[in-house]
Amino acid sequence: MTAVDQQYQQVVKQVSYNVANKVLPMAKLPETLLEAYEGLFRELMDDKANAFTNAWNALPASAQKLMTKAEFHGFYIANAWMQLSRAAQEIADSAESEEEMNNNEYDGVFGRLAEQSLKECLRKLKKARTDRPLLNSFGQVMSA
Repeated sequence: MTAVDQQYQQVVKQVSYNVANKVLPMAKLPETLLEAYEGLFRELMDDKANAFTNAWNALPASAQKLMTKAEFHGFYIANAWMQLSRAAQEIADSAESEEEMNNNEYDGVFGRLAEQSLKECLRKLKKARTDRPLLNSFGQVMSA
């Protein structure tokens, strides 16, 4: 990994952590949830399908100027983590037992949530071009 890649990943990780920490106190998460977060982070950071990269490249220049690609990547990963956490909680709450939860099919949930999260983040960033309070809120949630 090059120095630029390491710096990019460091920014992504810090922004993602800061945003997620505003909603879920990351230091208090059980070990299993931290492992799940790390797994999600790695998968979305790797962007093997180029979904994030293609979406970023398709953004108007006026939207790309609002924050760096790394900052937006971190915001997206945190948003996906929060959506996945909510979905997992809803699944757990709706299941009568762990056995029922294991018997139900949840294939593709992660992919759909990640795609939905990316679309939502793109929409917010585009809207922030003309919505100063929204742009300011990006800065607030991404800061430590």
